[in-house]
Amino acid sequence: MKTTLITTASLLLCLTCAPAADEQLALWNDPQFRRQFMGSYGVRSDIEPSFTAAEKELMDQVLALLSKPKGMPKAVNMLKSVIMPTHSAVFDYTLGSFYFQLNEPDAAILWYRKALAKFPSFLRAHKNLGMVLVRSNKLDEAVAPLTRAIELGDNDGLTYGLLGFTYLMTEQYSSALYAYQQAMMLQPDATDWQLGMARCLFKLNRFHDAAALCDQMIARKPDAHEYWILQANAYLGMGSAIKAAENYEYIALQGGANTDCLNTLGDIYVNEGLMELATDAYLRAMRLYKGEAADHFIRNAEVLAARSAHAESANVITAIREHFAGKLPPEQLTRILKLEAKLAAARGAAPAEQIAMLEEIVKLDPLDGDALILLGQQYAGNGQLQKAIFAFEQAATLESFEARACLRHAQALVKNSQFAEAIPLLKRAQSVAPSDSVGEYLDQVEKIARSHR
Repeated sequence: MKTTLITTASLLLCLTCAPAADEQLALWNDPQFRRQFMGSYGVRSDIEPSFTAAEKELMDQVLALLSKPKGMPKAVNMLKSVIMPTHSAVFDYTLGSFYFQLNEPDAAILWYRKALAKFPSFLRAHKNLGMVLVRSNKLDEAVAPLTRAIELGDNDGLTYGLLGFTYLMTEQYSSALYAYQQAMMLQPDATDWQLGMARCLFKLNRFHDAAALCDQMIARKPDAHEYWILQANAYLGMGSAIKAAENYEYIALQGGANTDCLNTLGDIYVNEGLMELATDAYLRAMRLYKGEAADHFIRNAEVLAARSAHAESANVITAIREHFAGKLPPEQLTRILKLEAKLAAARGAAPAEQIAMLEEIVKLDPLDGDALILLGQQYAGNGQLQKAIFAFEQAATLESFEARACLRHAQALVKNSQFAEAIPLLKRAQSVAPSDSVGEYLDQVEKIARSHR
C-alpha cells in the first residue's frame, strides 16, 4: 500500500486554505471603499438618531474642517472639545469614524460603543463597529455588531462579506459560506469574497466546487498565484495529484513558487512514484531557501531513501551539505550521517566505510541508541566482537534501546558460539519488551546451550 506524504502538503493547506490570523482584506485599500466610508457621516433618519438644529449646525462646522489641510485631526480635536453626554449619538459615531480613518482602532471602538449605548438600533454604528473589530482582528467580537446591522436592514455586500470573513477565520465554515454567497450576490466581482468562498468550499470538502470557483477567479486574474495554489489543494482533495502538480509547475514557471510550494510539489511526485521529478522539485526548493534550518530538506532526503530512491536521496544530501556548509548543528549533521550510513549499507559499501560513518555519529552524539546498535552490528559482522559488545552495552544503558541492544548483543554472541552467555541477555530483552519471536529464539538458544554442556 502506498503511504501518502502529508507533512509539507498539510502545512501548505493550512497556510493557503485557512487565512492567517492577521490576514488583511484588500478592501481596506480600495479607494471606492474609502469614498463610501467618508460619505457615511450623514444621517439616515429612518433607522438612526436625529439631532437638533443646534447640533446640526455644530456638526456642519466639524465636517467643514475635513476639506482643509490636516482637516481630520482638527475635526477630531474640535469634536472632542464640544461633545457632551446629552448630544446625539451621531456625534459619538462620527468621532469613532474619524478615529477609524486615522487608524486608531481602539479609540474608534470606544466611540462606536458610546454611540450604541445612546442609541442601540444605530445601524451604521453596528456596521462600522463590526468593521473596525474585523480590522483589529477581534473576530469573536465582530460577529454580533455585523449580524445586528443585517437584522436592522443592512443589505450590503460589504457587511455580508465581512461577516463571512469573520466566520471563516473562526472556523464556522457553513455560516461563512452562506454569508459569502450573499456577499457575492451583491458584489459579484469582489475578489475577497470569491477567495473566502473558495476557502470555505475547500474546508467543507467540496473540492470540485472549490476548483471550479478557482477557475473563474484565475480567468479574471491569472497572475494571482494564491488562486492557483488553492486550486492545487482542491485537486489534491479530489485525488487529482497530477493536476495539482501542473498548477505548482505553472506557478514555478511564472516565478511565483516559494520553498513550500516546491516541497509540496516534490511530495506529490514522490507519492506518484516519480522520484527524479521529486528530487528536482526538492532541489529547486532548496535553491530558493534563504534560511538556516535544514530540517525539512533532510526530511526530503529521508523520504526518498524510504522509497528506495537511494541515488536521489544521496543527491539531496550532497546539495544540503553544499547549501548549508558550516551551518549544520550537531543534531542535523547526525541525521545526515545516519542517513548516509543507511545509504552506504544499501549500496553495499565496505564495512570499514560504514563503521567510520557510524563512529562519527556516535562521536557527535554518544547517546544515539540507533547508531550504537548499528555500530555494534557492524563491528560484530567485521569480526570485532569486543568492540561490538562495548557498543551494545552502551546502547543498553538507554532505556528505550535496552531490549534491542540486548537482543543484538545476544545474537552476536550466538554467532560466536557463546550460547550460555547469550541467554541472560535474551531473558532481559524478553522481560523489557516481551515478544513471541524473542521467546522462541530464547528457547532455541537454551536447547543449543544444554546440548553443548
